[in-house]
Amino acid sequence: MPELRETNATSWQKGWYRFARHLPSPNFGARPADAQIDLVVLHSISLPPGVYGGTQVQELFTNQLDWSQHPYFKSIEGLQVSAHFYIQRGGEIWQFVSCDDRAWHAGTSHYRGRDNCNDDSIGIELEGLEGDTFTPAQYEALQALCPALVQHYPIAHLAGHEHIAPGRKADPGPGLDWALLQHTLGLAPQCFPDSVKKIC
Repeated sequence: MPELRETNATSWQKGWYRFARHLPSPNFGARPADAQIDLVVLHSISLPPGVYGGTQVQELFTNQLDWSQHPYFKSIEGLQVSAHFYIQRGGEIWQFVSCDDRAWHAGTSHYRGRDNCNDDSIGIELEGLEGDTFTPAQYEALQALCPALVQHYPIAHLAGHEHIAPGRKADPGPGLDWALLQHTLGLAPQCFPDSVKKIC
């Protein structure tokens, strides 16, 4: 996917990434006026857990999920969430919220001395099961998307949901190859959580 590596200003329009499939979510809001968009948060998600390739994640993020479709869905019925991006196992990138806006992905959170990480972060969901591994195509998509974000926003930190909400969240978990991300993204060690720096 060489065209995905284009990272100049033409890659963005009002916070929408040119090389993603756009599916706007109603679950977003304005960022605080003084927000510095300097954090990327990586998550993992699959619906139902461990089932890949369906449209249920897109339906969840757009409030279209049929809660009666699977017993698991009853446990999350009524949930209204979103992320800026979702990367499927084959590497396809979806975007639900403009990066200029506040998506609802982090929940109660604290990182780099600040609470409410939704205010100043960009959320990327990886199709996968918490603790499981991810595909080469997903890493290739991250290797295109993250540099584009770094060029367009003042990104200074990359962390997992587990790092911004420890004890409450454990995704994406040990299956994510942080060392590979550090090597291929070319970000300095201080951009990563302390626990990740030790393995990179």
